[in-house]
Amino acid sequence: YRFYQNIGLAFGVKIIVLILGAGGLANMWEAVFADVGVALLAILNAVRIQNMKFS
Repeated sequence: YRFYQNIGLAFGVKIIVLILGAGGLANMWEAVFADVGVALLAILNAVRIQNMKFS
C-alpha cells in the first residue's frame, strides 16, 4: 500500500503541473519542484516507512 502511495503522489503532482504548464499557468520552478521535489518527498517517505516498527 505504501509503495503505491509514493507512486500516486509523484505521478499526481507531475500530471497536475503538466496540465498547468500546458495551459501556461505553471512556470519553470514549479516544474522543477514537480520533478525533483516530489522525488525527494517520495524517498523521504520510503525511508520513514522503513524505520517504522510493525507489530
